[in-house]
Amino acid sequence: MPAILRSAAAGLVLACAPAAAFEGGAYAVAVRLELPHLEEAATARQVDLCLDPAREGYGLAVLSANNPLARCPLSEIRQEGEALTFAIRCPGRNAAEASAVYRLGPSGFTGRIAMRMGAKNMTMTEVQTGRRTGPCGPGEAPRP
Repeated sequence: MPAILRSAAAGLVLACAPAAAFEGGAYAVAVRLELPHLEEAATARQVDLCLDPAREGYGLAVLSANNPLARCPLSEIRQEGEALTFAIRCPGRNAAEASAVYRLGPSGFTGRIAMRMGAKNMTMTEVQTGRRTGPCGPGEAPRP
């Protein structure tokens, strides 16, 4: 086999190799809420989570304080390799909705949730960066 074909075949095998699996456990998650045209108003906080790969969406969701989307169901959950996407839709007319895109790694993740707050015509983005800190503590359950 010519060297150029051998190199291309090796690259194809590497490109098709599965991504490292996302590992469940305790995560420290930095959460920042970005508002359009208000960069200086971005709020940040840290949240500790217990995530479980056996659950839909791993237990990931909106984490910003006082956000109605935090209580709404996930739908259209898709995972391809290290990319995880889902929609969040609250019930009711003119309700809030969002679309989430995460990049999962073996010891952490990054995510962006683009949110539209119902009839208010207000948009914002929640940015999450999580790092695994170990197994979930005793009595610590994954997010509902």
